[in-house]
Amino acid sequence: MAVITISRQYGSGGDELAARVSERLGYRYLNKALMAEVAAEMNLSRGKFVDFSEDTYQMHGFLERLFGASQTISHIEAINLDQPGAVMEVVERLDETECITLVQRVIQTAYEWDNVVILGRGGQAILQDKPDVLHVRVQAPLDARVQRLSQRTHSNLGGAQDKAIKSDRASAAYLKRFYGIDWDDPMLYDLIINTGKLNLDTAVDMVTRAVQSLPVREKVR
Repeated sequence: MAVITISRQYGSGGDELAARVSERLGYRYLNKALMAEVAAEMNLSRGKFVDFSEDTYQMHGFLERLFGASQTISHIEAINLDQPGAVMEVVERLDETECITLVQRVIQTAYEWDNVVILGRGGQAILQDKPDVLHVRVQAPLDARVQRLSQRTHSNLGGAQDKAIKSDRASAAYLKRFYGIDWDDPMLYDLIINTGKLNLDTAVDMVTRAVQSLPVREKVR
């Protein structure tokens, strides 16, 4: 039928919305496990693939990135079998550019599978011009998100607010750095849902109805 990308503010309920929409429609949910499965179909070993998402990006300090355009993200241990009978353990370093390229390839491959819900990871940019992709934005006022996060994680309001602000900043920086887009630009999205006013059941209904209006992709024979 189609593909759905979901971009969300931290604590807005976007993660749960993605899971519930995929369950309602019978779509695959592109989580870490499924991304590894897609990578395997691309002949990338599970060791080679690194899920370089907004969360990963947040873990690397902004000052570190200011002084180096291409920082090492992951050290991958692998077995080199280039020479017959020779087994040698090697370490491969993947920087930001290599990791983001891998994620882009995985998302593009998942798009070819069809019937997939993609949460974050720049899906709204990578698949921006695809007519059979619904781009959804999930947001809510900061105070509503802080209350929700505090209850869910049993943390104080100050800590929940700090986490929400830092996570949102990291997501915005990730999309600006790698795709040159403004995370808050409403023209990137086909449907914007405020979960501070609308409950999750309503949001699920809105997404499932909206995706049915998309053009059907022609199957390649």
